[in-house]
Amino acid sequence: MSIHILKPGLLTAVQDMGRYSFQKYGVIVSGVMDSFASRTANIVVGNDENEAVLELTLTGPTLQFVKDSVISICGADFSPKVNGQRLPLWRPVFIQSGSIIHFSNVKEGCRAYIAVSGGIDVPVVMGSKSTYIRAQIGGFKGRPLKRGDIIPVKAPAGYAIQLMGKLRRMEEAPFSTVNWTVHHVLRKSYTGNIRFIRGPQFELFSNETITTFEQNYFQISPQSDRMGYRLTGHILSPIEKTELFSEAVPIGTIQVPPDGNPIILMADRQTTGGYPILGIVVSVDIPVLAQMKPGDKLKLKEITLEDAEKELIEREAALQLLKQTVKLAIGEM
Repeated sequence: MSIHILKPGLLTAVQDMGRYSFQKYGVIVSGVMDSFASRTANIVVGNDENEAVLELTLTGPTLQFVKDSVISICGADFSPKVNGQRLPLWRPVFIQSGSIIHFSNVKEGCRAYIAVSGGIDVPVVMGSKSTYIRAQIGGFKGRPLKRGDIIPVKAPAGYAIQLMGKLRRMEEAPFSTVNWTVHHVLRKSYTGNIRFIRGPQFELFSNETITTFEQNYFQISPQSDRMGYRLTGHILSPIEKTELFSEAVPIGTIQVPPDGNPIILMADRQTTGGYPILGIVVSVDIPVLAQMKPGDKLKLKEITLEDAEKELIEREAALQLLKQTVKLAIGEM
């Protein structure tokens, strides 16, 4: 089984949940920007949550599937069509052998994820299939996809085979009849401000600076990428300049460099940083941030660590419920 890349799109690459345990050697985590969309895409086609997916950014590709497949497309809306028919998002879809799927420019959001039942069959490098573009490792030949690439796909097994059989036998996939739990999760995950908890250098900033940070909108700069989102609109400065030791930086770290324009570190962030860390974006809001693009405006709001943990527990419970809902739905098809 394989996927043929007829058009690659702006930046289409193989990613999974990331490359961990190697940051001490200077190897970045990388991985998907929107873990919620990626995990959901895998769940609804019967894959392990960490299975590799195709990450699309801003302009989508054109893909041909050479064998019958079950896929799901989660995240931003790229208006995907197969044989002229619009494909639904956030649900499993049966794709017949030889079908060509066209993705347009993004309509809403920034990134989408394509999961294929069985999983993408690329080598595991340091425990991950993610593409680390700067080092040219992982993914498919360590780079974004190009026209003419043939991406191998593993054969589906277990539940995935059952799902494919159910969808293949139906004249029309039950897109409107299955009540997927994911819609409840989406309503909670893709609304509201970007929330953060205090960082280790929060006290280096004055109350006035914190007020400016929380009560005003910032714009995502065109110089933003998978490594970090640069914010413009208001200058932030610590009370006094202080020499800091470099320390490990998780995804969502809000650094304030000398020019005063904050940077939110994302999936391809460096392993350590030495700028003051005002805050860290909470885990449940990283997917919201990942769906924003240059030019978008955002507002940041502080919440407590306890509230952030509560939100994360609720989201994880909802994803576990989604797994059970999908399995029950297959039996009802």
